[in-house]
Amino acid sequence: MTDTSFSGIKACVFDAYGTLFDVHSAVGRHRGRLAERADAVSDTWRTKQLQYTWLRTLMGHYIPFWQITQDALDFAMQAHGVEDPALRQDLCDAYLSLDCYPEVPGVLQALREGGLKTAVLSNGSPDMLDAAVDSSGLSDLLDASLSVDSIGFYKPDMRVYQIACDHFGLQPAEISFQSSNAWDAYAAASFGFQVAWCNRFGQAPERLPDSPGAEIKTLAELPAIVIAN
Repeated sequence: MTDTSFSGIKACVFDAYGTLFDVHSAVGRHRGRLAERADAVSDTWRTKQLQYTWLRTLMGHYIPFWQITQDALDFAMQAHGVEDPALRQDLCDAYLSLDCYPEVPGVLQALREGGLKTAVLSNGSPDMLDAAVDSSGLSDLLDASLSVDSIGFYKPDMRVYQIACDHFGLQPAEISFQSSNAWDAYAAASFGFQVAWCNRFGQAPERLPDSPGAEIKTLAELPAIVIAN
């Protein structure tokens, strides 16, 4: 448990995939059909999904995250020798209803009871975010689901983080941003958010500018950091 605390926070904004939602739960639901290739397919799917967002932003060829997600899955399945159109469809369907991490509903409820606004700021397409939020029962616990689709650039472009400021009418320092993706957490800190890196898997710190203000193991630690006593 970190002893760090943030001051002046008015809104808590979360990355979606990997932070609120378990990106590996889609493959997890069909693990038996992939057998020993399950973990490799899931890891490659996630890696290529992120790489394609960065590369497409640099190349100036934006497409919605849902198409990137499918392209990354196609790469992963081919790379690991999986040819099964029915399984591909089932994996895509599962990605629209990913499991949220168990602490998430309680944390969001506590933040709202503490007087804070809550939102998702994600690479995800609006329809993807709506499906994941609805399937996890989080709709009443979030004030907004904000997507990069509104500007056509992916994280960590600084214009993405500005979306949250514009939506709430707040300065960056008035927003606490949470991500389990270290590169996202560091970029958000560089933008000016007060950042809690949710380091779920014990990763080493990145060698990037402007490190997060707090490092937590799960989001359960967040309310004590951001709610004024």
